[in-house]
Amino acid sequence: MTPNPAGTATLSVVDPNGRKVSVPLYPFPFRMGRSSDNNLILRDSRISRNHAQISLDDGHFVLEDLGSRHGVWVNGTRIDKTLRLTGSERVEFGVPDGYQVHFVLAGQAEETPLVKAKIPESGRAGTTNLEKLRAVLEVARSLQSSFSTDDVLNTVLDAALAVTGAERGFMMLLDENNELQIRCTRSRAGGELPPDDLRVPRRLILQALESRRDLFSMSFDPTAMDGLSPGNTIMDLELRSVVCVPLVRVNLSAGAATQMLTAAKSNAGVLYMDSRITAVDLAGGNRELLQTLAIEASTVLENARLLEEERARQKIEEELDVARRIQQSLLPRSLPSEGWFVVHGSSEASHQVGGDYFDVLPIGPDTWSIVVADVSGKGVSSALLASFLQGAFLSASCTSDIPEMLSRLNGFLSARSEHGKYATLFYSKLDSSGRLTYANAGHCAPMLVRAAGGIEKLEATGMPVGLVDGAVFGLETRDLTPGDRLVLYSDGVTEAQDPEGEFYGRKRLRKTIEAAPRSGSAELHAAIRKSLLEFTRGAEQSDDVTLVVLEYRGNR
Repeated sequence: MTPNPAGTATLSVVDPNGRKVSVPLYPFPFRMGRSSDNNLILRDSRISRNHAQISLDDGHFVLEDLGSRHGVWVNGTRIDKTLRLTGSERVEFGVPDGYQVHFVLAGQAEETPLVKAKIPESGRAGTTNLEKLRAVLEVARSLQSSFSTDDVLNTVLDAALAVTGAERGFMMLLDENNELQIRCTRSRAGGELPPDDLRVPRRLILQALESRRDLFSMSFDPTAMDGLSPGNTIMDLELRSVVCVPLVRVNLSAGAATQMLTAAKSNAGVLYMDSRITAVDLAGGNRELLQTLAIEASTVLENARLLEEERARQKIEEELDVARRIQQSLLPRSLPSEGWFVVHGSSEASHQVGGDYFDVLPIGPDTWSIVVADVSGKGVSSALLASFLQGAFLSASCTSDIPEMLSRLNGFLSARSEHGKYATLFYSKLDSSGRLTYANAGHCAPMLVRAAGGIEKLEATGMPVGLVDGAVFGLETRDLTPGDRLVLYSDGVTEAQDPEGEFYGRKRLRKTIEAAPRSGSAELHAAIRKSLLEFTRGAEQSDDVTLVVLEYRGNR
């Protein structure tokens, strides 16, 4: 039977410490190895950088050795080059006590026996500090390859309990309110404990944590019966001894690890252990081993935090990319380039996303509509609102009453758009006789460049749409003569910044227009764009830069 590759197979990965995690088999080819560019990263120096891969061949899963040093082994036998997988295979990488990858098809029983990593227990005859250190290093290696933060923390707890001989362990992390919250629990036998099994009040642990930066412990002295011994609190809770190891916020930059246990105001949580019967063993190097485990746990927690921040950043970037594509799709695919009316326009999205939009549409044999809009704010919501504006203008392009159309749009946005979301826009109609009729709803004042000389600013005739319900929009007209040009722009032009943070500004824009050749819209548009590029010198901009230049040629 030919397997359907989509979601029908998984890999059950068992690390050298015996912990297991299920990994979806996707995408293809699915590469496995030591290098960070693999789909499954195996943190073992004995494994090749690109060791093996699983690909699809005519609907079948095929395992391939990528020229690895120690080979690829399936069910105990080394494969020659490739092998078709049918399900339930155990894949190994030619090193003892290394990773195992179990290939599992949907519906198959998973047979992946886990072997618990053996950590020498404190107090066992013949156990040396070297053996304990070796066990901690084995734990550290497993931490680097784990897929689950909780698995890592449980591994740390297991190792700490085995090293000290404590009976119970609790990993507690500080929340945004600076209160300790239990993240995971373990017993010496390896099972989980109910959170309410913690007998010592968390406020006492927090007080001890805030007052001391090093490992601290409390032990009950049965000979101290004067009622004043600190151990009496522990006795009341039926505990023989308690040990707490601070977890700190780690700066992963070079050299930070050597100072992490003494840095002030860097508590992240605490590794808490206690015993009811035996005393916790902190002799023979166990204290240093516990601090090593605390460093590992703190590093893993910081990595998890950074990973979460990176995922959030990637999500934001994905949303911004969607918004940028939406904005580009709003732009007209072609502009009038011959006849009595020609236009040159551009809109460049910034690294962030605004909501700039411009369009030029014919609304009759001798009339065109021109609109330039800028939605407040940035992000996907602004791009979507710009998309809505495009639809509104497309549906209202045949309406002759511009103020009425803007009033309806203003009422709709005021009632339905999110709080504080509005748009500035310049909406106009130009007929073949040269009559320009327009309304400027709080937009940057376009500059009318007269062929005979001089520049007129077309100031606002009303407030931005969506800002105040019931706003009134005035209507103005201008008569254009052949050779007149109209420069429309968004505030991304005048607020463009150079590397030193200086704004381009309206005065510089006006000087650029005055100095530009008196030829056509294409030349003026190019002159302004060149001036902007020379001014900004490659500096990243915070807003979209939209520039439209139209030219009235008349009946030549």
